[in-house]
Amino acid sequence: MYDLIIIGGGPSGASAGRTAGKRGLLTLLLEKEKFPRYKPCGGALSSYGLSCLDFELPESVIERNISKVRVHFRGHFVEGMKETNLAILISRSVFDNFLLEKARKTGIEVHTGEKVLDCIEKEDHVEVKTTDNTYLGRFVLIAEGSGGTLKYKVRSRDKRTEYGLGLVSEIPGDNELISNRFPSTINIHFGIAQGGYGWIFPHTEYYSAGIMGTAQYLENPKKVLLDFLQENSLSSNFPIRSHIIPTGGIKRKIISSRLLLSGDAAGFVDAFSGEGISYAIRSGQLAAETVADLVMYSLKLSNLKAYESGCRQEFGNYLVSSLKLKKIMHSFPEISFKIAVGNKEILDKYLDEVVTNRNYRDYIRWLLLNFCLADPISKIKSLTFEGIDKK
Repeated sequence: MYDLIIIGGGPSGASAGRTAGKRGLLTLLLEKEKFPRYKPCGGALSSYGLSCLDFELPESVIERNISKVRVHFRGHFVEGMKETNLAILISRSVFDNFLLEKARKTGIEVHTGEKVLDCIEKEDHVEVKTTDNTYLGRFVLIAEGSGGTLKYKVRSRDKRTEYGLGLVSEIPGDNELISNRFPSTINIHFGIAQGGYGWIFPHTEYYSAGIMGTAQYLENPKKVLLDFLQENSLSSNFPIRSHIIPTGGIKRKIISSRLLLSGDAAGFVDAFSGEGISYAIRSGQLAAETVADLVMYSLKLSNLKAYESGCRQEFGNYLVSSLKLKKIMHSFPEISFKIAVGNKEILDKYLDEVVTNRNYRDYIRWLLLNFCLADPISKIKSLTFEGIDKK
């Protein structure tokens, strides 16, 4: 019997596998795809995500360092930059494969191309059925991403207002031209999709261009993306792929007696920016650490709640505040984003407080005290401050 079975080999599963292997757990990681595999994603990894890794990424994995962001709205834009990197751009096929190999080197067992069909909780173990075999584990971490259904063994399904849809296309281009057009710069376009934005990220020899928005309000996402590509002089002749983006900051159940959820399966995504890779990595690590403590020290099953509290302390309250900012900005988008692109201080403060210091709470308070977005702002203030002051 395995101490831990991990379902999913993406950043969350691989990070959990590496942590479990280093802690000495008998671990099996099951991934339905053969690696390397394509993953639809903008491919931006924040400085926080980098800090979660216990190793440095080689230059071969990093496609571009990002120190500047340009925010657009209705034909206007504002730029902000930092002397240090705000993020790096990576190809998910390369990055995810690298993380999986890092996990494998700790001695865990890795099966790719083997899909999990079901997992059944028993009194003292979990039975995991795959296309090839049946395995037993003391605990199972479901790190299958946003598209799988095994997570519903633990939590309920999201409403259409509780997740977004993302569409992305990768448009080849000359690397020198890409660098000159967007030198170390990511472009974010608000006003493209309700509850989200459009993006253009300058990777090595291709642009990642995409849109994301709240599922309930994104009626024709492909047309939205095609119009966005045309407006930015990018070709629409390349494949378009879609993915689900859970809205973070919503209270979801992430553990049962022997099952844990991490990453997108748990809904750990920044609701405002859409960033998820960092929280996938960190939640996978925290899940493996919790299981290792239970196994190594023969703790009671109730101690699995340490995973919930660990996630909440590490990034949970931050994600709750990201949802508050999303609601504020997208409730009155024509006013709030017009003000945002007209006041460089708003973006600079965001880069300082949120991206660098990871403090949404103080940023929201500062934003509401200094910029009146609309007449209903008093209602937003009371709701937001009430939520913030309770934390």
